[in-house]
Amino acid sequence: MTKRTSAKYKIDRRMGENIWGRAKSPVNRREYGPGQHGQRRKGKMSDFGTQLRAKQKLKGYYGDLTEKQFRRIYAEAERVKGDTGENLVGLLERRLDALVYRAKFVPTVFAARQFVNHGHVMVNGKKVNIPSYRLKEGDVVEVREKSKQMALVLEAVQSPERDVPDYLDVDHNKMVATFVRTPKLGDVPYAVQMEPNLVVEFYAKN
Repeated sequence: MTKRTSAKYKIDRRMGENIWGRAKSPVNRREYGPGQHGQRRKGKMSDFGTQLRAKQKLKGYYGDLTEKQFRRIYAEAERVKGDTGENLVGLLERRLDALVYRAKFVPTVFAARQFVNHGHVMVNGKKVNIPSYRLKEGDVVEVREKSKQMALVLEAVQSPERDVPDYLDVDHNKMVATFVRTPKLGDVPYAVQMEPNLVVEFYAKN
């Protein structure tokens, strides 16, 4: 198991939930945290603990973003008119690596970040290798020609684990995805319940 894969499953175990809905998650076998004291950690959480957990889960879902990265996105969500929690989800889903994952061009969000970093993706006909690149409605994302037959890509496209959400228009024959619209929380196919409202409460108090 690679270091990155190990870290990914550690997030699942820390949260006690299969946050990406993957068949190989260790949480499918045991629902407690990592380490020798993992089984003792269950119990009623404080409001702070519940809010912190909601933040860690959402942050972890998008490839375990750093606190600095996540806080910056949250600050932007707070500045934009409208519901801060909904804005936060919309901004996270507009990341290029999030679209590459949602479009099923790769099997995991961690693979999506690496895939973009290595220059396998174009946006509106130009190579972009920045995972956090912010997409706009109507942007067209395409897997580069030389990358379309990679085993990683073919495996992801054929996987029955996930469906493509309707805010993307995806053609897997051409390996092209259009970002149709910015989604609301209810549009995003999270495998577990995400609670951005608790993230807002967390940052309001800390």
